[in-house]
Order: sequence, then C-alpha cells, then structure tokens
Amino acid sequence: MIVEQEKYPNLAHFAAVQLSVSPGQERFFKKRFDLASDAEMESLEVLADCVKKLIEDDAETYARDYEWVCQEQLAEELYFRRNGKYRLSSFQEAYDQVYSNEAYMSRYMNGLLFSQLWWSNHANVMNYYIDTFLANLPDQADHLEIGPGHGLFLFLAGKSDKIKSLTGWDISPASIDATTHALKALGTNVMPNLTLVDMFDNPTGSFDSIVFSEVLEHMETPGEALNVLRSLLSDRGQLFINMPINSPAPDHIFNKDKPEDLRAFVEDHGLKVISEAFFPATNQTLEKALRKKMSVNCVFICEKA
Repeated sequence: MIVEQEKYPNLAHFAAVQLSVSPGQERFFKKRFDLASDAEMESLEVLADCVKKLIEDDAETYARDYEWVCQEQLAEELYFRRNGKYRLSSFQEAYDQVYSNEAYMSRYMNGLLFSQLWWSNHANVMNYYIDTFLANLPDQADHLEIGPGHGLFLFLAGKSDKIKSLTGWDISPASIDATTHALKALGTNVMPNLTLVDMFDNPTGSFDSIVFSEVLEHMETPGEALNVLRSLLSDRGQLFINMPINSPAPDHIFNKDKPEDLRAFVEDHGLKVISEAFFPATNQTLEKALRKKMSVNCVFICEKA
C-alpha cells in the first residue's frame, strides 16, 4: 500500500484506483509519497476529501483522464525539448484545438483535478495560497478570482475569516456552470458572485484580494493581463499569481525560462513582489528543475508598486 489506508483513507483510495489504471506510474507514486511530510500528507487527505465530493464516486473515469492528460503532456514536452518553445503561440490556436472541443475539455479538466493530488507542485501551491496569501490578507477583503476552474481556490477563500465578499470571473458559460456545480458540491457557505467577464473588455471594480492562478501562461498578451490586474487592485490589495514555467501543455502559450525573468516581467508592469515561492515538478529538486528546464510553479504575491 503506497498510502496508509488508516491514516489517509480518501487519498489511499484514489491512489489505489489511479495505480489500477496506471500501473506504470507506481515508481513515481512511491517516490512522491515517500518524500511527502506528515503535514503534506494531512493536507492532501483534506484535499482528497474535497475531490471526493466533486467527482461523485467516479474515480476511475478521473484516473483514466489523468493518465490521458499525462500522455498529452508528454507529446507537448517532446515538442518543447526539440524546438525550445511551446507548440502554440496564439489564443486562437488554443481555442480551435482545445477550448472549443467539449469532449477534450471535459477529459482535460478531469485529469487536471487529479493532478492536484498527484503533483507536489500543485499541492504546494495550494498550501502556500492558504498559509501565506489568505492568512495575510487585510480584514474584510473583497476577493476576486479570474478563471476559477474547479472552484477549489474560491472555496478556500470562502472559508477565510479575512474575506468579506467573493467574486469569480470567467469568459465561458460552461466554466461558470462547472464552478457553480463544484462549489455547491463542496458545500460552500456563501456562493460567490460568478459572472461572465472578459478581462480585456475594460472591466471595472476594486478588489483587496485577486487570484490569477495558472492563467497567465494561457495569455497571448500577458503584459496586458497584468496591466488589467493592477487596475483592479485596491491600494491595500494583494495579488496572487501562480504560473508554471517550462511547462508545455496543450493550451499553454506564454513562457519564461527562469523565475527571475518572470518576476522581472511582473514588476515591469507596475507590481511589486512582496513574497515568492518556487515549486519544482514532482520528485525533482528546484536546482535540477531549473538546470534542465523542467516545470516549476512560480508564485508571486504582489501589491501595487
């Protein structure tokens, strides 16, 4: 048993299902959980309980979709290694090949949900979000997340006693519906105001807390996105940016080679980084990931410069 059933029943169940679908990943899983601390395992069990509420007893489907996502990522990785750049360069390409394909998007989102459990960089980002970002927000914060996806970050924000109001923006009605469904399944006490908003269509508002997690890498004009985020940030506000670098995926467009390059890009757009963390791909050290140009999640907590 790779995960202790008695201590972590939900996580152990999902790991067993995943390995029944993906037996070739046993070595990866064993190392991943051998390296995890007790505190990380406990937080993963809490996350696994959330995932259990979201997937409605359909773990095998999500496990198969995770395996499929890994194969899709491998194809993108090969292109990245051979060409030194991501395969896509425009949002239109991503829309045509990924976002407009409902069946593809369903499998993609399912697989990425399980990656929250299996990839340590994803789990570490979430813990940093809870322990460093949410914990240090100003009281009575008006909170916005752009591109809330599965709704996990919005759900956690709703549990924080720092947050006064919750808002989520997305450009897709299907995404809004999916986030709404997820939050209801998670049992959130307060449903956020989920609205169809294009961030490039001159949105208005002032927010003390903004989350932009794994969105910037999908942007054809990432600098413009940062300018919009800055315009929405209140004078006391804090912005949480999470972007993986050197992380080829079927819908990734924007990349920077090094964390310091991404930090400089962020600060060049009127933002000041007040806290940062870098989480390498699962089972890798940060030094090795940077040397070999492997995926690293770069997290910046910013305020207006």
